[in-house]
Amino acid sequence: MAERILVALSGGVDSAVAALLLRRAGYEVAGAYMKNWINEEGIIGHCPWEQDIADARAVAAHLGIGFEVVNLMREYRSRVVEYLLSGYERGFTPNPDVMCNREVKFGVFRDWARAQGFSAVATGHYARREERPGGPMLLEGVDPGKDQTYFLALLQPGQLADARFPVGHLTKPELRRVARDAGLPNADKRDSQGICFIGQVRMADFLRAHVPDAPGPIVRAADGREVGRHRGLHYYTLGQRRGIGVPSNTDHRAYVVVGKRAADRALLVAFDEPAAPGLFHRTARIEALSWLAEPVRVAGPLEGRVRHRDPRVPLEFDPQGDGTAEVRFAQPQRGLAPGQVLALYDGERLLGGGIFA
Repeated sequence: MAERILVALSGGVDSAVAALLLRRAGYEVAGAYMKNWINEEGIIGHCPWEQDIADARAVAAHLGIGFEVVNLMREYRSRVVEYLLSGYERGFTPNPDVMCNREVKFGVFRDWARAQGFSAVATGHYARREERPGGPMLLEGVDPGKDQTYFLALLQPGQLADARFPVGHLTKPELRRVARDAGLPNADKRDSQGICFIGQVRMADFLRAHVPDAPGPIVRAADGREVGRHRGLHYYTLGQRRGIGVPSNTDHRAYVVVGKRAADRALLVAFDEPAAPGLFHRTARIEALSWLAEPVRVAGPLEGRVRHRDPRVPLEFDPQGDGTAEVRFAQPQRGLAPGQVLALYDGERLLGGGIFA
């Protein structure tokens, strides 16, 4: 009997091709759209969920598979949106995409799928899952410009066991060709940008609608001089250059955020150069470690990715035995913000990840 797999059809072309390839491979496939956020307050932005549902339904009809809409709005708000807002309120830099994958797509949606008799959940992530004697492992997608393993860094072993990533062996142009050759109705649909509930507006606008302003001074870290005012520390992250609201000096050196001081709500800035205090770090502490397989329990060399589009960089990993670790990068890293995710690799294999403390 063929394995039953539920595909998270987003309305986009990546998940559509995922469903297509699984069906061609002989699996019993159905599709479901996760209704996570529709901006019901109507405060900001545009989340095209109605069009996305229509596109996902059209793909399912074209492939001849079942389709339904799964309402996860309550779970998404409590597990992702509240995490996002709470993080920014505390001055952190949270990653809602990473949390959505762990808590929603491969969390409550996976649980729902299993309750309906499906053995696995598939998505359009650019990642490769391979079965090995010791269990499944997760490898980077072959398209370096589209690899999405960073966003899967906090998955648990049981979640990886039930996950399928059918398009990770394709480049984006190859995937588009597969979609067009199969006549998929959304073959030429543009990729969505960002997470749905933010829609087409900036993160700052979303925060402005949900987090009260808490003004404070903008202070030059080198000498303590106040150079401006800000509306709230939650609008800024370490390493940020644009949107600070402080002009460059006469030598055209731009300011960059290098820290936040909670006591007086001061935003610390410096000129963007290698010597800027607090901008570059060689060492960091990681907490909330999560592993896709066996935890790394002894100190040694690994590689890490500090942001989605950054390359893997070598580091020394030193686990502390309490779910935290000390890491030392071979080269200083720019703008490591508390709350940011560090993905850990052994070559192209994703091992897991943690959160900068």
